[in-house]
Amino acid sequence: MKRILETTLLAVALAVALAASAAAQSPANPRLRLATTTSTEQSGLLAAILPVFEKETGYKVDVVAVGTGASLKIGEKGDCDVVLVHARALENAFMAAGFGAERRDVMYNDFVVLGPPADPAKIAKAKTAIEAFSLVFAAKVPFVSRGDNSGTDVKEKDIWKASGLAPKGATWYKEIGQGMSQAILMAEQIGGYTLADRATWLSMKAKSSLSILNQGDKLLFNPYGIISVSPVKWPTTNIEGAKALVDWITGSEGQKLIAGYAIGGEQCFYLY
Repeated sequence: MKRILETTLLAVALAVALAASAAAQSPANPRLRLATTTSTEQSGLLAAILPVFEKETGYKVDVVAVGTGASLKIGEKGDCDVVLVHARALENAFMAAGFGAERRDVMYNDFVVLGPPADPAKIAKAKTAIEAFSLVFAAKVPFVSRGDNSGTDVKEKDIWKASGLAPKGATWYKEIGQGMSQAILMAEQIGGYTLADRATWLSMKAKSSLSILNQGDKLLFNPYGIISVSPVKWPTTNIEGAKALVDWITGSEGQKLIAGYAIGGEQCFYLY
């Protein structure tokens, strides 16, 4: 009888523990909305890390992958809970306007200048990104711009500005208003150049005839930040979920998964 009672009590204790564990894995509001860049999705990074976060926390992350500018606009309207983007000036403006509750550095990689192997503008000999862009401008060969206020588009415009050149309106300068993969595909189709983030390029290079013709310039540095949307601006924001994701992705496990993510043996993102 005593053994039966002990077994029953043990079963009850186990049931209580399991129930508590299940409760801990079931947030009051499990839906979490993430607005992010095309590079984090098209590179495959999100598909590699978010399922781990979801399994551990009980949150379900709904992802909208657009450019950085569009992601921040979604945050400004309160239509997401957290943004993961890569244009520091735009991120700073977002925080200064009170749309963000907290911003943290997550990771970085770099941009690369892609072009056809024949390299009609001869940018492979350029020592800097500004020199590479200047050679494209002088040769008047096609250059495909995303033209979507994404982090890549902002960086591209910064390089043109630093070069003192203004290609907008030129027949060879193609602003397409689309994502990175579309820009790469169009550049290939018309034998032109484009600026791309390295992670997206790694995910596409097996299907493309383009080559990296300029890289390594410090101007091509590409940092990513994560921002929780302010509950002061938008009281319906899932701030608990946003904080959970921010903490996890900048914590030891999230950072380890990011650093370990590679395509074809090549690391896509690096840690600070």
